[in-house]
Amino acid sequence: MIDKINIRVYACAVKDKKVLTLFEEYAGEPLMKFPGGGLEFGEGLIECLHREFDEELNVKIEVVEHFYTQEDFLVSRFRANEQLLTIYYIVNITTEEDFLILDPCIEKTEWIDIDRPDNPFPLPVDKIVFDKLKEKFL
Repeated sequence: MIDKINIRVYACAVKDKKVLTLFEEYAGEPLMKFPGGGLEFGEGLIECLHREFDEELNVKIEVVEHFYTQEDFLVSRFRANEQLLTIYYIVNITTEEDFLILDPCIEKTEWIDIDRPDNPFPLPVDKIVFDKLKEKFL
């Protein structure tokens, strides 16, 4: 039974037709995802993104635009009682010289080519967003 909602806020940091991705292990599963995370109580969406980039990667960002909000019902693949709502923004990293992985869960980061022929994202909404990035930037 679904009894919780988990609001997730993610960023597509795009530079030179590449997008920043994080590689981490979550619930024992390797995961490639966009930077961002869970909205906390009393926090706005943009505030959440700023906090996540600061906590995870030690950088400041500038939010360029809202990019995509998940439209379909989705149950968390990690918690069967949680409904997910994911929101994505296009951002620029303004202090890239300060880039440092601070979150021990993040194994590595990588700028992946948007024009690659495959869609490497395992999570269903991330897949949609990557396809939309191709439409926007290619």
